[in-house]
Amino acid sequence: MTDTARARKLADRIRVVVAETLERRIKDPRLGFVTITDTRVTGDLREATVFYTVYGDETERAASAAALESAKGVLRTEVGRQTGVRFTPSLTFVADAIPDTARHLDDLLVKARQQDAEVRSVAVGKTYAGEADPYRKPGEDDLDGLADDGLVDSAGDE
Repeated sequence: MTDTARARKLADRIRVVVAETLERRIKDPRLGFVTITDTRVTGDLREATVFYTVYGDETERAASAAALESAKGVLRTEVGRQTGVRFTPSLTFVADAIPDTARHLDDLLVKARQQDAEVRSVAVGKTYAGEADPYRKPGEDDLDGLADDGLVDSAGDE
């Protein structure tokens, strides 16, 4: 079993090699604006998962996925040549969900801002049900309340 530091170094190197090869060698017209976001290698260094994002709509994403699948052999050969490992890992390309997750979070933040604005508009002109600040402050001792409990008499003697 290999250590995780070696797997992490190999994953980083594979990410760089795949990105450079896509930029310089692969001339597939279906390949859109692809960004390699992350790479993960299994513990035995036999399989590598390459995460990518594509700028564009769904048809451009599908076309880029097909282009990456067709260029998998060239990319694996280049990874084997530049990394120098005994066994070149097989490459699997997975579309990264980061942009979709970020878009979903942005939508949730917009919804929260709208709800905060609604609460703020309802609260305009309203007053508190009790006192404005219902909490007791350190300097505000209620001696009258102690006298009612029988702890202190009205003269201050016990």
